[in-house]
Amino acid sequence: MSASPQDCQAIAQTILDGFDKHYFLFRRFGAEAKFCFEHADWSRAGEGRKERILGYEARVNETVQTLNSDFPEARENAELWPEIKTAFITLLLNHLQAECAETFYNSVVCRVLHRNYFNNKNIFWRPSISTEHLHGSSPSYRSYYPPTQGLRRCLLEVITGFHLSNHFQNLRRDVRRLEMALLEIRGKNWKAHPNYQIQVLGSLFFRSKAAYIVARVINGDQTQALVIPLLQDDAREIYVDTALLRRKDVSIVFSFSRAYFMVDMEVPSAYVTFLTSIMPGKSQVDLYAMLGLQKQAKTLFYRELHHHMNHSQDNFQVAPGVRGMVMLVFTLPSFQFVFKLIKDHFDPPKTASRDEVRQKYQLVKYHDRVGRLADTLEYSNVAIPLNRIEPELLEELRNKAANSLEVVGDKLVIQHVYIERRMEPLDHYLAQATPTQRKRAIKDFGQSIRDMVGANIFPGDMLKKNFGVTRNGRVVFYDYDEICYITDCNFRRIPPARNPEDEMSDTPWYSIGQNDVFPESFGPFFFSNRDDMALFRKDHAELLQPEWWNSIKETILEGGLIDVFPYPVKRRFSHRFASD
Repeated sequence: MSASPQDCQAIAQTILDGFDKHYFLFRRFGAEAKFCFEHADWSRAGEGRKERILGYEARVNETVQTLNSDFPEARENAELWPEIKTAFITLLLNHLQAECAETFYNSVVCRVLHRNYFNNKNIFWRPSISTEHLHGSSPSYRSYYPPTQGLRRCLLEVITGFHLSNHFQNLRRDVRRLEMALLEIRGKNWKAHPNYQIQVLGSLFFRSKAAYIVARVINGDQTQALVIPLLQDDAREIYVDTALLRRKDVSIVFSFSRAYFMVDMEVPSAYVTFLTSIMPGKSQVDLYAMLGLQKQAKTLFYRELHHHMNHSQDNFQVAPGVRGMVMLVFTLPSFQFVFKLIKDHFDPPKTASRDEVRQKYQLVKYHDRVGRLADTLEYSNVAIPLNRIEPELLEELRNKAANSLEVVGDKLVIQHVYIERRMEPLDHYLAQATPTQRKRAIKDFGQSIRDMVGANIFPGDMLKKNFGVTRNGRVVFYDYDEICYITDCNFRRIPPARNPEDEMSDTPWYSIGQNDVFPESFGPFFFSNRDDMALFRKDHAELLQPEWWNSIKETILEGGLIDVFPYPVKRRFSHRFASD
């Protein structure tokens, strides 16, 4: 079956129409986030975050259905797609989200043609349109000039320029604090250059109960990050919580272990370019993901993976560390990620199904990860050259995950895989840590559990091997097969033993319901070493008491949202300027 050039053009236009609808709705969620912030509607904000993630798949499926209905030749004749692709490129020449539209096109093509691990001529393996210097209907950022306006006046305009409907608690105080923070970070020989200015991205970044102003200070050849979190009090009056000026602090706000921001962006590539200037260590994969454009992040990651494989010689191998009961984990040593497959059958005592495990990973994707749950990139039909797989790994894959594999020519095709940032397992880290590192990691281990609990997450399996240490030294959880909501758990105290035989028994002398949790029994799971346990108890003894867990559960059930700040408490202005 053949198609005319007009049909190819119409197919390309149908795909672009599908993307434009998706991005229109994407931006509407960003605009709605502003309304939710102004009205403290945190419940709707959480729902919108989930709906936005689901929206991409819905628009792809709609577009595929339209093509299958109106253009059946597109499904039946793969030879049409190079011409359709050419027609699509012509439609993108002045498009403000061209790179994201290409990714949407790839998703549609792979769905229509079913296979997405070969026939690269049919998809955008490399970007075809440059996104540099794109100009939307308004500039992506605004500039303010302290030499002519005065620093204090500029800061006032920066924090009031988003026209939030809420009143400020104390504008004069907040502007003064911001000014002091900027002056404090200047070196002794600081001087204003002719280009001294503050540049502010045009949209607020919304997440949880905060709105973030993202800016940079330009002076000479220096670029200084400036991120300003706005919070509100019980009267819904806004206040500036702090000014984040250190690159590490800003990087943690944009960490892969946090929920995606809600941002209304006309030109996403311009936002990524801006963010790269203040966080040069962040990859575009991370930044697109944090802006809520996870599919674009997946496209960029897949390109990076293949580029790396073309320029490396090491092989995929079983990941070091304790083997998992549910997931088979492997890695490419020269690449800072791990690949996780769900096993065909789980080792006892695990009883969950494959679908249940996938649902757990979806739960984490939709949830506020509060800096303690690693984000994952989920892929279907990933092809790896057989000659880049170590024999031990290949044997383990065939023995434990055969249902997820297919050999096509010289490639092993993995039907479903999760990819995560590689971290050092906490148990391995502690085995080599200095006393200072050990003390800090044990304290942060407890804090990571607190943060997850505050976000209504019960980790389930809290063995140290299920936690990793990031390059910033933060402890992050990454094993999700037993994760659930705190509000679904029944936290109980262990009943007293009836007699000495009960205490000596290998089996509990009390009944245990499906959702029962006994925090008093956590100790051996946390630390068998007496000194380590003493360190843990010093800061987190209440984590071993059911009363603490039930108090958090009650707060959440009553609609409360526990504050988990993505920056050290000591950075907050209320701590730094306590005498104000």
